Amino acid sequence: MSDKNKMIVCENLIKIYKTSDTEVVALQGLDLVVEEGELMAIIGNSGSGKSTLLNMLGGLDHASAGKLLVAGKDLFKLKEKEMMNYKRETVGFVWQNNARNLIPYLTAQENIELILGVGKQANKKARALELLEMVDMLHRKKSKLSQLSGGEQQRIAIAIALANNPKILLADEPTGSVDTKTAEQILSLFQSLNKKLNITIVIVTHDRALSKKVDRVVSIRDGKISTELLRKTSYAEALANLSPGLEEEESHVELAVIDNNGRIHIPEEYLSALNINGQSKLKVELEAERIVLYLPN
Repeated sequence: MSDKNKMIVCENLIKIYKTSDTEVVALQGLDLVVEEGELMAIIGNSGSGKSTLLNMLGGLDHASAGKLLVAGKDLFKLKEKEMMNYKRETVGFVWQNNARNLIPYLTAQENIELILGVGKQANKKARALELLEMVDMLHRKKSKLSQLSGGEQQRIAIAIALANNPKILLADEPTGSVDTKTAEQILSLFQSLNKKLNITIVIVTHDRALSKKVDRVVSIRDGKISTELLRKTSYAEALANLSPGLEEEESHVELAVIDNNGRIHIPEEYLSALNINGQSKLKVELEAERIVLYLPN
């Protein structure tokens, strides 16, 4: 499949922040491809580079080097006006801090209509009500920010992010400020929107439990992709096989990632289980179609 048929293509992506006396490398040759209509999460510790990547996908920051295509657009080549149109028409953003999404003295409906007005949307009221219904918040259309719970505020924020009919929805720690039950509801909403609208959704989070709600989980460490979790079955198959009252079994397979230099990144929990640190050496053997790593005798 060609690049233009993929929603996101990152190749050897590098981001360096410079100050007067120092340089910080946030991304160190990151490679990532996201298919159109995919629901995926990017996880990593603080400082791993995940939020830097999200900001570059959203046109809020610029890469230092590499290749970055989103919806067929080369973000390295966009001029200022083209970048403004890209942010207005191609991407929708959901922030952890609702203050960046909502104006407190406006109602839920008025918040959405305000964004629709910026985009010169015809029949703002009808479209705002449609978006509220899409996120199950039509009954709260006249409520102001102070009258809404954290989860309800986030649902309104998601409606606003969808107002411009974006091709890709970017969410930065969207469940970071709500309780576990509410987080589950918000993630289920993302799942529903992904299926209904066939919209590509990329969620940045530190929550590894997210894997049951998405197709793929990419782990970033030191500015590079280190591991991936891929869903083994579809949601429909998982639900069909799930007995009443039982938890869904492990639904993903974990993959280590080999970079362009042949280096393999092994999940930290695997290394910790065998008490292996960064200076350890492993014995490598080729067995049939497998590469096997051993602790030396």
